[in-house]
Amino acid sequence: MSSTTPAALQGLRVIEMGQLIAGPFAGKTLAEFGAEVIKIEAPGAGDPLRNWRLIQDGTSVWWQVQSRNKRSIALDLRHPEGQDIARKLIQEADVLIENFRPGTLEGWGMDYETLSALNPGLIMLRISGYGQTGPYRDLPGFGAIGEAMGGLRQLTGEPGRVPVRCGISIGDTLAALHGTIGILTALYHRKVNGGRGQVIDVALNEAVLNVMESLIPEYSAFGAVREAAGSALPGIAPSNAYRCTDGFVLIAGNGDSIFKRLMQTIGREDLGNDPALADNAGRVARVAEIDAAIEAWTLEQPVERVLARLGEARVPAGKVYTAKDIAEDPHYRARDMILKQQTRDGHELEVPGIVPKLMGTPGGIRSSAPGLGDDTDAVLAEAGFSALEIAALRASKVVA
Repeated sequence: MSSTTPAALQGLRVIEMGQLIAGPFAGKTLAEFGAEVIKIEAPGAGDPLRNWRLIQDGTSVWWQVQSRNKRSIALDLRHPEGQDIARKLIQEADVLIENFRPGTLEGWGMDYETLSALNPGLIMLRISGYGQTGPYRDLPGFGAIGEAMGGLRQLTGEPGRVPVRCGISIGDTLAALHGTIGILTALYHRKVNGGRGQVIDVALNEAVLNVMESLIPEYSAFGAVREAAGSALPGIAPSNAYRCTDGFVLIAGNGDSIFKRLMQTIGREDLGNDPALADNAGRVARVAEIDAAIEAWTLEQPVERVLARLGEARVPAGKVYTAKDIAEDPHYRARDMILKQQTRDGHELEVPGIVPKLMGTPGGIRSSAPGLGDDTDAVLAEAGFSALEIAALRASKVVA
């Protein structure tokens, strides 16, 4: 992107009231493409994510990624003056992001009707466990519960064993991505169709359900309840993880022509030429036999040898990467998916790059993640507060 080309979302003003993962990940995505994101945090501790997982000099390294490109204002939303300040900031914003339990903002006098009267173009993303309506509306919800109720946890793990977590907070992130889509859609409607602002209601469990592929139609048509299948892809064969002498490799040989090339590579032309295995339905019926044949071949070789052979045969395959593998992979680095980022304390971190890649207006890292309240004075001054007023607010602990 040339220095004269504005960022894709330059000029968009976002107020982020969320904390932890779902709301802030949506704010992170917008900020990476140029939006000004002002994050409101509680004085004292701030967003709990600041202290989650591994800590460097008192701050989570996860925080450094989740909050880059944002500004932080420490504002007590439980205080009436704090609520007044928040409404003043929202009045000048395009987007408000929040992921509190339904009813929280209403209790602070910041229901959408009130905010919309101040700012008719306001787009408000609300992420919650079960949405703003319905019988479960008031129940507490986290991403893990959304994954369970959305059908994902039922499918993760080995058959007959306790359902397992996929390893990350995928329910929160899916909700954030759906929320980001909603924001961009509402912005387009507001600009192109002359529409007003609107509320975007994202439920964690619904965001998970939306990516569950054929789970519900299979039940509707056949009464079929999909179960956990370990590393295999049920109904698609062969597609599984196979043991090698030094690890595992994933092989997706489920295309008809790919299957023939795979069988030729492992020396099982008898299976590749078997008319009963010429299509997916036939292969699914004999998937155990096919998987056993593939693993008999992989068990005799290291991962890199297996990948080299399958690459030559144009069979999709991949190693199960660790963080070390990703960080050292030349393809990730060639596509700027491992970037260097400075922290406000002077450390240099390697962090994930920006997704998606826009060729004309790519996203980027403009600033490090802020300390709690780093931008309080500046944001309030921009909103019209004098230095004396800001000092009084700080003295009364409304801001920090």
